Amino acid sequence: MCDVNQIKEEFKQYMIDKSMRKTQERYTILEHICLIRGHFNVEMLRQRLEEHNFHVSRASIYNTIELLMDAGLIVRHQFTSQLVQYEPKLLASTHHHAICTYCSAVKEFKNDKISKDILNQRITKFTNEYHSLYIYGMCSKCKFRLYFQKKKKIAL
Repeated sequence: MCDVNQIKEEFKQYMIDKSMRKTQERYTILEHICLIRGHFNVEMLRQRLEEHNFHVSRASIYNTIELLMDAGLIVRHQFTSQLVQYEPKLLASTHHHAICTYCSAVKEFKNDKISKDILNQRITKFTNEYHSLYIYGMCSKCKFRLYFQKKKKIAL
């Protein structure tokens, strides 16, 4: 989970700097994002808001997410061509992602050595702000399923 007050204050400052209206709708969407553990998509966020009797259009959610990304407060992940998810930037920089190319499952993992190695890389004319590592492969469930499918075909 992220620090709601800190991220709210940063968002407020962003909207002041951009001369934007500071609406309750935007703050409520942000608060619910901060309460989500892990990644979320727009539909998940919309359902969560509905469960708390806060009715808001998908367009408002998408617009607020765009503002939060522009403010550098949330990160967009495109794990597969169909799977778009988001998470607070503070959380995104603390872990990496293993994505199954068969079932699209996403597993988060931490590796301090990898993070340290990435942060120690110097890229000419570039300042690193945060990083995210995606590793694509096959999860153990899909590997197990594939193994038994092959075994079944051989037995026939």
